[in-house]
Amino acid sequence: MKRILILAGIVLSALVLTACAAIQDRVDATAYERIHRTLVGMENFVAQATVTFISNNNTHSYETLQHARSSGEYRIEVTAPANVAGNTTVFDGTTISQFNPRVSGRVSQTTMEAPERLELLLTSFVRNFTDSPEVSISAATINDAATTVLEAQVPGGHPYLATERLWVCNDTLLPKQMIIYDANGVERVIVIFHSFEYNVNIDDNVFRVAISD
Repeated sequence: MKRILILAGIVLSALVLTACAAIQDRVDATAYERIHRTLVGMENFVAQATVTFISNNNTHSYETLQHARSSGEYRIEVTAPANVAGNTTVFDGTTISQFNPRVSGRVSQTTMEAPERLELLLTSFVRNFTDSPEVSISAATINDAATTVLEAQVPGGHPYLATERLWVCNDTLLPKQMIIYDANGVERVIVIFHSFEYNVNIDDNVFRVAISD
């Protein structure tokens, strides 16, 4: 009887491992667990990233400085190119404010969120990945670094924002890049992370627009 139980345990373990391998597409399970734990436990982040928007006719790239909290507040400041540097969008949890330094003292406010902007944030990806009815996990290499690729659906039915993928370094647990695809699988938004910090001390004033006289 004992041998039967041991044999049953071995068979069950083999089936579980086989299922995990199929689901994770040969992903390093330990790396994925660490990445998942890090992302789910993220309270906030600060990042420098290049954001590229791709339309049917044009491609535009911007350097950005991003601050965001998992509770929803965020600040996205464009740092380049020069003609739009300083343009800042801030959400304090209630109101979205936009500031253009070339228009002195002018702040526009709205309660409507633009999904193209919100999906630039890693906090949005984590929420989508957690809530998505269909996700996938795979492995890839970027610049000789082993990464885990997480894919999720983007809610809302936006024609250019259907699915998204996030590449996370297995060693550092830092995001390398994120790409958002339209319903036809065409790349529409590319975010390349140059620096990234998890769970830093972010002052509440970061999520407010301060205008000097």
